[in-house]
Amino acid sequence: MKKTITTFALLFITTIFYSQGVVGKWKTIDDETGKAKSIVEIYERSGRYYGKVVELLDPAHVKDLCKDCPGDDARKPILGLNVIKGLKKDGNEYDGGSILDPKSGKVYRCLLELENSDKLKVRGYIGWAIIGRTQYWYRVK
Repeated sequence: MKKTITTFALLFITTIFYSQGVVGKWKTIDDETGKAKSIVEIYERSGRYYGKVVELLDPAHVKDLCKDCPGDDARKPILGLNVIKGLKKDGNEYDGGSILDPKSGKVYRCLLELENSDKLKVRGYIGWAIIGRTQYWYRVK
């Protein structure tokens, strides 16, 4: 009986540990080349979710600045930049915030949804979610 209880307790703890939702590090993929581009760390603060570029995978772009970014992000290094801002968990989705494309400097509304524990659907859009672009990011182990 003790062995069964211990097994269920470990299973429960493991499930909680691995069901962290979108929080963690994610590898982004370049739409044009299909190559891994960066690592974005998604974190939660005060019930909102944010994503910061913590690694640029192409050494030639490590010192790039966000040249066309608006407001406070203008001319900041892409490395360390918060590209996802203010998302709120809504059922299985995270929305109500924005995502910044550092390459173009454009800001879009954002919707995140886990496809599975290691694949994240990232949708940037203007107006309605049906009109936009989807990328898939992959959890960094």
